[in-house]
Amino acid sequence: MRFEQSGNALIGRAGNEYLQLEPWGKNALRVRCTVLPALSGLAHALTEEVEKGNAQIVTGPHVSSITNGRIRAEVNESGTIAFFRDDTRVLYEYNRFYGVPLTRESRCLKVPPREFTGLSSDSFKLAVRFERNDGERIYGMGQYQQPHLDLMGCTLDLEQRNSQMAIPFALSSQGYGFLWNLPATGKVNFGRNLTEWFADETDEMDYWITVADTPAKLVENYTAVVGRAPAMSRDYMGLWQCKLRYRTPEEVLEVAHKYEEQGIHLNVIVIDFFHWPYQGSWRFDETYWPEDKVKAMCDELHRMGIKVMVSVWPSVDKRSENYAEMADLGLLSRSERGSGETYDYQGECATIDPFNPATREYLWKKCKENYSRLGIDLFWLDNSEPDSIIYHFDNIRYYTGRASKVGLEFPKNYLRGFYEGMTAAGQKDIVNLVRCAWVGSQKYAGLFWSGDVPSTFEAFRDQVVAGLNIGIAGIPWWTTDIGGFMTDDVNDPDFVELLLRWYEYAVFSPILRMHGDRGPYDIPPLDTRDFGGGYLHTGQPNEIWSYGAEPERIMKKHLELRLSLVDYIDSIYKEASENGSPLLRTMFYEFPQDAKCWEVEDQYMFGGKYLVAPVLELGQREREVYLPAGKWEDIHTGKVYDGGVTLTCPAPIDFIPVFRLV
Repeated sequence: MRFEQSGNALIGRAGNEYLQLEPWGKNALRVRCTVLPALSGLAHALTEEVEKGNAQIVTGPHVSSITNGRIRAEVNESGTIAFFRDDTRVLYEYNRFYGVPLTRESRCLKVPPREFTGLSSDSFKLAVRFERNDGERIYGMGQYQQPHLDLMGCTLDLEQRNSQMAIPFALSSQGYGFLWNLPATGKVNFGRNLTEWFADETDEMDYWITVADTPAKLVENYTAVVGRAPAMSRDYMGLWQCKLRYRTPEEVLEVAHKYEEQGIHLNVIVIDFFHWPYQGSWRFDETYWPEDKVKAMCDELHRMGIKVMVSVWPSVDKRSENYAEMADLGLLSRSERGSGETYDYQGECATIDPFNPATREYLWKKCKENYSRLGIDLFWLDNSEPDSIIYHFDNIRYYTGRASKVGLEFPKNYLRGFYEGMTAAGQKDIVNLVRCAWVGSQKYAGLFWSGDVPSTFEAFRDQVVAGLNIGIAGIPWWTTDIGGFMTDDVNDPDFVELLLRWYEYAVFSPILRMHGDRGPYDIPPLDTRDFGGGYLHTGQPNEIWSYGAEPERIMKKHLELRLSLVDYIDSIYKEASENGSPLLRTMFYEFPQDAKCWEVEDQYMFGGKYLVAPVLELGQREREVYLPAGKWEDIHTGKVYDGGVTLTCPAPIDFIPVFRLV
């Protein structure tokens, strides 16, 4: 491969392959490659205006290099790239590397490190392979329902699903961060010998890599180029109330008034799905939600200082009043083959196309007229992956390409339409609840939650891990359904114990939010029709008084604890907006020099001050907690401990171990 300097970039050419490496942000490089005549010019996730840096470029007969600050890429004449930090000593010989790079593309003579396989004249499958170093650990990548905080050895689908968010930023214990900067569906294998990235459809390779001394600095570099969340308003840091489903304004107000009578302030109350005539109506069913009552309900809730959130789905029932117009205007996604029906829960539905700016504008105008005008403050953008009958990504066509090429961006574009519409309308303190995300979604004021997860301790453990990895992937605003979403029997004492343990954990999370689909389903529907706001089932009550006197006492006590922390929570939300730091932090994020902190996966830091050890097993009444160096105060007893030790701590049903760094 022949190399030359072109402006601030190192360019390589061999046959029809074009390779470009260039500075992109602090101590970072962007690497692109294509077998087409030119690069696409698309930014994908790298959307923020940042200093590109001044590259130091050296070209040679066997090895060429590009340096930006502390990162250096070396490319040998076969086109294989290795990445080094400024404190790494390296010697070179023809076609070989000596020393230990942070990471490098694979060197197998018969397997190219970058492999394009043709799908058409301008579209390819892509595989890119990197060698890994022994002892390396990998974190981030978004949210997956599995128990492993360290992702080394894991295979992850790059697909958006209910309870799964593919956000392909990986943080390595070797001191680098790597962004797979393609919105294509695909897969990544973090194998023992190789890391393999696969894209199902693309016209180019595009990745970004940065180096730093600490995980916090890596996340800071990363979020500088993809965007950060705004500062969260204090109005959302207390209790959120939701259940499946409040079916009328009267049901909503009954709950709100009871909280008020008990002296408990709600920050947000949520009106869940099927309050509408049909999916895609994006309005209330006036049979059960007449406009005058909705307006009066919102006015009363606002008097109590409660924000009102309503559920919105991207599915459009063919019976809805908007389907024909949207189809005619080209605002719906379509199938390459077969039926255009992409979703079939409670109706034959198509899905909006949020890649089209006209779709985003159309949907926001409907919601502004039918919801915001009546006093609705916030939106719950559910099914935002989107949910589908069958996940055949190569059969779904959006405005900018097939789902196999661009599909990971669906939730980001869906959220973006609401954020831009609400901003243009002058709304402040925007927060919209969303079930999925891609790289950079955080800058559109999305609060992401972990989806419809089971009500089990196993699922609870998975959420603790998910919250830590999604934070590393750039998402600081994150929450879960307290107690899990799917509950068969609210009267089961094992479930009540799970609910309490989950609630105690949620107190030390970004948002404290009651929600869940609570069985048994023995509450009669309001209507015998097969559509509209009255026919679908509702779940059992899910307020903090719904589970008996003792659980109510415990949850009230912990709500008081939560409210006492609002000043602190406000400060770590501001930190997230300033440097990208998550609120939920792995132990090594705060204590990277402590080898033990890279091994502990069942406790975490809430910001930089509070160490939280959730109870993750039924019947558990004590657990081990590792305290890093420093002095730590048990918040329940006030006793102070010297760090560098592992303690066995009591964990009765009414609290979990929490320590404050003093």
